[in-house]
Amino acid sequence: MSLIKTAYAATVNLKPAGTNFEAVSQFRIENMIPVLFSLLLVVTGIIFLFILIMGGIKWMMSEGDDKKLASARNQVTNALVGLAIVFAAWAVVALINTIFQINLLSFDLPVMKLAP
Repeated sequence: MSLIKTAYAATVNLKPAGTNFEAVSQFRIENMIPVLFSLLLVVTGIIFLFILIMGGIKWMMSEGDDKKLASARNQVTNALVGLAIVFAAWAVVALINTIFQINLLSFDLPVMKLAP
């Protein structure tokens, strides 16, 4: 008779049954980087477009006042510069992918393997 009792480990399956959760089981950080970059470009583009439209409305509503007109002109200029920066960032990523065949929107992060 042994004084040490055997402990049995139970296996737990954390993957839900069914096919609705297949995309969740493939979730990895390196898959999220391209999505976040694309989302960031779209959101900043929409913000700058909204600022451009608001600047245009201010320009039309300036009523010939030089201060209001200068403020609206600066807002439109800043919005156009912001849009140019957003599109330039996208173009640089696409150019690097085309010329050097380095896709900055897909990452292969090294996987740490434990020694046996």
